[in-house]
Amino acid sequence: MTKSPASADLTFFDGEPLLRIIATALVDLSRRQAPADPVYSDTVQRAFNHLVLLCLRRQQPPPQSVPGMVRWAAEMPLHTWPLNLPPDFEAADRFLVDKDTWTPTQACIEWAVPARDSAAEQFENLLMEEAIETCRAAKEPDSYTAFRKLLITRPVLTGAQIALLAGDIDLSLLHEVIKRSYEPASAGFLRDGQYSLCERCGCLLVPIHEDEYRCELDRCRRDTSPRIKRTVAHGNADGLFQLTRPLRMFITGPGLAETDLETELAKLRLPVEMWPNFDAYDLRITLPDGQVWAIDVKDRTNPALLGRSARAFRPTPRFDKAFLVVPLYRFTEREDYKRIFENHRPGELANQLTLVSDTELLALVKRALRRIRQTQRVHATADATLGATDA
Repeated sequence: MTKSPASADLTFFDGEPLLRIIATALVDLSRRQAPADPVYSDTVQRAFNHLVLLCLRRQQPPPQSVPGMVRWAAEMPLHTWPLNLPPDFEAADRFLVDKDTWTPTQACIEWAVPARDSAAEQFENLLMEEAIETCRAAKEPDSYTAFRKLLITRPVLTGAQIALLAGDIDLSLLHEVIKRSYEPASAGFLRDGQYSLCERCGCLLVPIHEDEYRCELDRCRRDTSPRIKRTVAHGNADGLFQLTRPLRMFITGPGLAETDLETELAKLRLPVEMWPNFDAYDLRITLPDGQVWAIDVKDRTNPALLGRSARAFRPTPRFDKAFLVVPLYRFTEREDYKRIFENHRPGELANQLTLVSDTELLALVKRALRRIRQTQRVHATADATLGATDA
């Protein structure tokens, strides 16, 4: 007998599909700037309805309202929800909403995209890919590199600063894309008429409690007392703008890890190419023996989703080894991070793509350099001995 549409829905909206619907609804709510009619979008209402339905089927008390669903997301870790999720997806300390800022967490945003690719990759399809194609058509790789560095190093700009970028020799080509990358800073970031910028990442800090702040980026929020880099007064005639949240979270965050790696590799006197061939991968280094390593940096809270979205690097420019690099703190937070990633990584990539932390990558580079230098010394000694014998 054929199932009715309603019956099919009851079977479908559980586990991962329902989690994605709920996460998408929470992100939708966070983007509402003012009350609307109807009060909740179809996305939000559908998520709430199916969560209530699932709770009733499981004979568990459901949230009583949409605000109640949001409180669940802020107060109940994911593994306590009545969702049938694989163990790899149940992190005991993961919440979908930050209880201090009442905004979706990075974990929530990663789940919110109803596709195999992560939020960063989806956003690149909409905006970053446009930047790549524009620069490729103009044969201006330096413009794309400058654009990426702008998103990493200047996540907050005034309206006047954005306007001035139109005259920048490298960024003028992408000025329209840049304008769409930034959005007006909301009042939620204000305290006493001032916006405060995080010293670590340069993003706007969220005021919480009486005299505390919280940074939205996972790499910064572990610091319970974030430092203020500078403040900007509200009411600036040109307005204050910051990168859209997906760009802040998935471009600025990993980008800081990318530029940190660039700095450390430069200290080892290695030539480093950033985002070669219009972002084929993030960093390309050439060792003294001519071996080339390709490096892509991700900063994801969910190793299972990262594994699913892993893809082979584009083959041009050529490389000998490929590494997917994740900041060390992710491995510290979850000791099974690598195991879960490998469980979900496509099987054909097992011998093509190695997951390491940023500190592990630097250790591998230093070990390779020692081996190369030792080989060079042996060859130099052999050549000197051979020369003496010939003489």
